[in-house]
Amino acid sequence: MTAFIQQLPALIGVVIGALGSYLAVVRGDRVRFQREQAARWEDRKFAVYAEYARALKRSVTLTYRVAAHYGNDPHPHPLTPQEAEPQLAEATIARDPAGEALILLGSPAVVEQARTWVVTVMEMEAFLRAGTRDPAAWQALMDRQRAGREGYYRAVREDLALPPGHSARWALTSSGTPPQR
Repeated sequence: MTAFIQQLPALIGVVIGALGSYLAVVRGDRVRFQREQAARWEDRKFAVYAEYARALKRSVTLTYRVAAHYGNDPHPHPLTPQEAEPQLAEATIARDPAGEALILLGSPAVVEQARTWVVTVMEMEAFLRAGTRDPAAWQALMDRQRAGREGYYRAVREDLALPPGHSARWALTSSGTPPQR
């Protein structure tokens, strides 16, 4: 019995050490799982943010082309409203699921900036459906659209903790400088 009592402190030390090792492994696994899960969500959010921007930019590009048909925009590839209508409908249909995913996963600031941007794009579409020929009014809509896009990208960068990005406003070096898109 005395041998057992002499060995008891060592046995207690082994049990405490094993329990401590187990708790450290469990805690490390939990931290790693949470970190991996957060990274997966960040990747998914990035994909949703990019898909929404792509879907909305498709609508924007089509509006530029229709505006060129009316003489409001200098886009080099004008489209008649009749030619653009099925493409605009398709772009709008593609925008809806991208918007729903954005609402589901996006931060409130990103969703609000997305709303600002899409409302301006919808105003651009309405401007063209009305057949308006007013380059100055169109320019004002384009400026608002650019500001909406910049606000959206700024909010996305803040939400994903990305560094500041480029404004995407640059002039091409050619004989005629096209408007900044």
